[in-house]
Amino acid sequence: MQAEALLEKAPTPYRWRWVALFVILAVEVMDLLDALVTSIAGPVIRAEIGGSYSLIQWLGAAYTLSMAIGLLTGGRLGDIFGRRRMFVIGAVGFTAASMLCALSWSPGVLIGARAIQGLFGALMLPQGLGMIRQMFSPSEQAKAFGSFGPVMGLGAVGGPILAGWLVDADYFGAGWRMIFFINLPLGLFAIIGAFKFLPEFKSERSLRLDLAGVVLAGVGGFLLLYPLVQGRELDWPVWVFVMLAAGVVVFGLFGIYENRRDKRGLDPLVTPSLFGKRAFTGGLAVGMAFFGALIGTGLIFTLYLQVGLGFSPLKAGLTTLPQAVGMIAGFVAAGSGLTERLGRKLLLLGTIVMMAGTAGVAVTVALTGSDLTPWHLIPGLLPLGIGMGLAMAPFFNIVLAGVDDEETGSASGALTSVQQLGGAFGIALLGTVFFGLLPGSVTSHVDDSAAKLTAVFAEAGVPAGQQPAVAAAVRACLHDRAAEDDPDVRPASCESQGQAAPAGLAEFSQGVVTDAFRDSTVLSLGVAFLMQLLAFALAFLLPREARADAGH
Repeated sequence: MQAEALLEKAPTPYRWRWVALFVILAVEVMDLLDALVTSIAGPVIRAEIGGSYSLIQWLGAAYTLSMAIGLLTGGRLGDIFGRRRMFVIGAVGFTAASMLCALSWSPGVLIGARAIQGLFGALMLPQGLGMIRQMFSPSEQAKAFGSFGPVMGLGAVGGPILAGWLVDADYFGAGWRMIFFINLPLGLFAIIGAFKFLPEFKSERSLRLDLAGVVLAGVGGFLLLYPLVQGRELDWPVWVFVMLAAGVVVFGLFGIYENRRDKRGLDPLVTPSLFGKRAFTGGLAVGMAFFGALIGTGLIFTLYLQVGLGFSPLKAGLTTLPQAVGMIAGFVAAGSGLTERLGRKLLLLGTIVMMAGTAGVAVTVALTGSDLTPWHLIPGLLPLGIGMGLAMAPFFNIVLAGVDDEETGSASGALTSVQQLGGAFGIALLGTVFFGLLPGSVTSHVDDSAAKLTAVFAEAGVPAGQQPAVAAAVRACLHDRAAEDDPDVRPASCESQGQAAPAGLAEFSQGVVTDAFRDSTVLSLGVAFLMQLLAFALAFLLPREARADAGH
């Protein structure tokens, strides 16, 4: 009799839960595509809309930084005001920001629109994950969350290819703008689907939003990221380093403020007790290093393929296909029971495989040079992707195994934010390293090719007595062009070459630039390798076993 009474009280599963899941997955795909497409389209966007090379960095960094900040409070807003309401607001804002991106007329407008996209995306995405837990029974939640893997894998494979195809196809003369226009039907579907099929949920407990904490986290992130992206172009003035130091101080103040807020019985953005747990602080450090290397490497690779080798966006997107396929294979292998059996060892193994793949790509680039084809890169990119999948799959569950049950929600939000912040940090750091190495690499190759340059002069009939001066002018011009923030600007040192440039010099110069891009890419991949090595070492701070019930 008691059992029958319990069955009668058991909640009836939400009728439209599987359709609602499809709506939630649509916005996940929309977010994933927008995180990936600008890496492929970035060089073309910069060439058309103007601006310096840092625009390519900001296209990714603005989106991921604003999303990292927004994720700290996005889920909390859903608890306070209702998850469907916040989902709809986020979808409307994200779609409108996509339209602004597509219609942008200047680099500043495009960067601002990308930041707005990230903020509304951070408002939209957490609501879907929360609603899944409430719409589905415990037995169905595994299937619902399990559907994310294949969908995200498909997005990872299709995103770069779709971006390259849309840019190259130039539909309706829109060019790169089509990568943002494509969000309009997806966003409209999500908005209509949300009104029709998503239920409304709101926390029964009275919650307050930590606005001061949001501001402190946002200011701290900006103070750290802006100098890393712009410092090289500004020639590293003193105030850039002051900003970096101020960013560290602001994050320290954020920690103090959150602790005081918690002691007063108010709701903090991040539960302060988490910072006393080795698993959580270690997880933050591992996430920064790992995701920084992962996202930053994608930027460097795109720059080399498109700017250094002249690949089209579609060819560049297809070149990265083995990495995406490998990542899906890694996720599938991890989901087949490896996470439960190996725990932390799987994360360590994945990082090792990822390091081997990074080294393989670097060696391939170094040996093939301008003769590189997409086929050459398969032996390096495939294990790189497999390692990513093996390491990423258990990351959250391993870290969450070291926190208490009541801290899981706060820890999950913080880890997801760090995933985004790590991506922004990687874009800033590796992009700065890449462009910082380029001018020196150019001059080094000019010096190493002195005999070849002399042959060019001799064939063009340049008198022997004038050759040293002309060679010095060529060296200065190529160096200054590589150091120029805006590649469309012609440095003063190049003006003297004008129409009187010797025959064969253009081919020589292009070869030098290509070789310089190759060397900068190899050295930047070396920095990414060191970041992965750091993540491997820090991973020993994490629990040995994964948490079985920590679906995120």
